[in-house]
Amino acid sequence: MHVEDLLRLESLDLTLLWGGPPLLAREISGVTATDLEDPGRFLQRGEIVLSGLVWWSAADEEGTADRFVTALRDAGAAALLAGEETHGRVPEVLVDVCRRHGIALFSVPVHTSFRAITDTVYLRQWGDLSRRPAALYALPENVRGELGRLLTDGADPDTLLTRAVAHLGTPPCHVLSATGRTIARTPTARALTAAQAAERLKAALPVDPDASAYGQWFLHLAGAVDVPPRMLHEIAEVFAQLRQGVVRREAAARGPATELLTLLDTPGSGSGSGAAPLAAALRACGLPDHGPFTVVAVSVGAAEGGDAAEALGEVLRHLPGQRFAVGRVAGGGTAAVIAADSGAGDADAPDAVVSTLKGLWPTLPACGEIAFPYGGVSVPAATTAGLNGALVQARYALTATSRMATAEGARLTAIEDLTTLGALLAGVPTDVRAAFGSHALGPLADATNPSHRMLLETLDTFLAHNGSWARTAEALHLHVNTVHYRIRRVELLTGRDLGRLDHKLDLKAALLCR
Repeated sequence: MHVEDLLRLESLDLTLLWGGPPLLAREISGVTATDLEDPGRFLQRGEIVLSGLVWWSAADEEGTADRFVTALRDAGAAALLAGEETHGRVPEVLVDVCRRHGIALFSVPVHTSFRAITDTVYLRQWGDLSRRPAALYALPENVRGELGRLLTDGADPDTLLTRAVAHLGTPPCHVLSATGRTIARTPTARALTAAQAAERLKAALPVDPDASAYGQWFLHLAGAVDVPPRMLHEIAEVFAQLRQGVVRREAAARGPATELLTLLDTPGSGSGSGAAPLAAALRACGLPDHGPFTVVAVSVGAAEGGDAAEALGEVLRHLPGQRFAVGRVAGGGTAAVIAADSGAGDADAPDAVVSTLKGLWPTLPACGEIAFPYGGVSVPAATTAGLNGALVQARYALTATSRMATAEGARLTAIEDLTTLGALLAGVPTDVRAAFGSHALGPLADATNPSHRMLLETLDTFLAHNGSWARTAEALHLHVNTVHYRIRRVELLTGRDLGRLDHKLDLKAALLCR
């Protein structure tokens, strides 16, 4: 298949933005989808490159576009297919850069998916296989036929991968998720921890160009094994089909899960007349209708929605022996109900869920553009009657997590971790925090007044030093009489007596709520 053939396919509806006859006559060896700024190490000569242009912004001007296209030129890419969805059109600066570096450029309309382009290219190449010389290193016809039958019969991923590389002598090979979970491995491949797998993702081949950041799978073959890139892409395509089946089943399961979470969002749903509908909803999700249960809520910021559900589901698959249902909460957000395997007979299973998640959360890799979610975890609910409270707890812990998170990266907080006043207040809704701080501080809440800012600083330091006049004066480089004067002003403006413990706590909470 040649680059110019893409224009003849009306179903793809591509538009040529730049590219002369010599470039359009280039033969296509495969397809790679990427939104990395420098994708060079993942490209093979002769591939067409699909990009949604997430890496580019108007503020970047020409520099970022030049680096991206230079990487394509150096790798010998056949053409760049740029999606219009992110920016509404393909930027003119990208057209200019492609013209300068000699890379054919096509625009991909919003209604054409990258998956459709990939399928078209590989199905065309697979169909032409019998007429191609063996030197092109495609999968043997009998192997392709066997893999097709295995897919149809629902073979497990390990079997599919083993048969795909059997004609190569069954070398060590893995299929890994974006979070380092092993989906499949050959008998010669050793088991990997999530951290070990994350290292291999750097040299692995993405399986499905239409996969989200959390839903992507990667094919990794030992570096010492010499396998033609064309063959690796064909094996990857087999697992892309398998992944699509998994995604469809997961999407179908989210309907019952969302119905379950809608019931949980209703106080008293697990007792009285609400007990029977909740039990039925749990069973519809494949969960037992008896506890204990743990609820986890997550947020991935702007990527909320299907990506958040996919992210949470991917994380929970790292938990062996646990059943769970992931869905959207009617009031907003994404959550999961986790039930321990009833056959495990482990009374400590709920605690094991929390401890395992805490150990796993910070070790998961930031692969590509993944921004790992904030998470909140409830205490175990012994019965269905406690599920509404568990959902409330998980959401509260999630809110606290997002406020307490620092530059260290992703955070996971269990409700049992909220053991300080600051941590407890972090989970209070923003509007409630603002209202409390404003009323408790009175006129001092007006931060635009320089005098009030000075008094707030003195109050904060005074409380931090346990009400010690001398240590406060030393910390602020003031005379102790000045500290006395300022604290009296604080008491006058707030109506509080800083000699009383409860009033000190009120003002400390108000400062934390600012």
